[in-house]
Amino acid sequence: MAAIRVGIGGWTYEPWRDNFYPGGWPQTRELAYASRRLTTIEINGTYYSTQKPATFAKWRDETPDDFMFSLKANRFATNRRVLAEAGESIERFIGSGIAELRHKLGPIVWQFAPTKRFDPADFEAFLKLLPPEVSGLALRHVMDVRHDSFRCAEYLALARRHRVATVFTDADDYPSFADLTADFVYVREMRTRSELATGCTPDELGQMARCAQAWQQGGEPDALPRVEPPPAADPAPRDVFIFFISGAKERAPAAAMGLIEALQNPR
Repeated sequence: MAAIRVGIGGWTYEPWRDNFYPGGWPQTRELAYASRRLTTIEINGTYYSTQKPATFAKWRDETPDDFMFSLKANRFATNRRVLAEAGESIERFIGSGIAELRHKLGPIVWQFAPTKRFDPADFEAFLKLLPPEVSGLALRHVMDVRHDSFRCAEYLALARRHRVATVFTDADDYPSFADLTADFVYVREMRTRSELATGCTPDELGQMARCAQAWQQGGEPDALPRVEPPPAADPAPRDVFIFFISGAKERAPAAAMGLIEALQNPR
C-alpha cells in the first residue's frame, strides 16, 4: 500500500522544547516522542558528518515499527565542482551503516548548492554513480536541486531515465516545480509562519492534504508550478513524503501534526 508520510527535519531543535516536547522532557528521548506523533523524519546530521552503524541501529530501535527516516546524503558528495568525481564520497556514505535502519530506511536526499548549475553530462555521470541497493535494501534517491537552470525539460528527462525523484520545494528562495520524475513524491514545505500556532492555516493544510492524496492515488494536483504540462493520470499508487522544514521552523511539528490530522479527518 502506498503511504503518505509527514514529518520534520531532525528532532533536536531547541525551540521545540517549549512548544512541542513536554516541559522537562529528556533530550535523550526526543526522537522517541517525535516519532510517535509524526510518521517520518529527515535526518540532517548525515549531511554534515559521518554517523556510525550503531547510531543508525539506535535510531531504528527507538522508533515505532512503521516509522521511516529519510537521510540527507553527506555534503562531500554533492558540494564539488565535478560531480562525476563523487564516487568515493558516495560509496563512503552508502557504506557508513545506513543499512542498519533496515525497513525504516526511506529516501536518500542529495542536496546541491544554490550555485550548482545543471550540466547535463556531469549530472548524468553523477546519477550513474548512485547504487540501486545496499545490503539487499533497495535505495530510493532524491535530487534536491537549487539552481534555476534545472527547471528544464532536459533535466526532467534525465531524472526520469535514471528513476530518481526531484524535491518539490515549496519556497520563494529556491526553484519550485512539482514535475514528478520517479514513482514517489518528496516535498519540502518551507512556508510556515510564526504568527500561526500550526504554521499554516486550516485551509492551507487542507489543500496540502488534497494534493498528497491526489499524488498517492496516481494523480497530478492542479495549480502547482511545473516546467511541463502534467501528464495523464497514472493509476499506480505512489508513496508521498512531506517535510516541514525551514520557514518558521519552530512551527514545523505543529504544522506536520496538523497535516496528519487533515489527512485523517478531511473537511
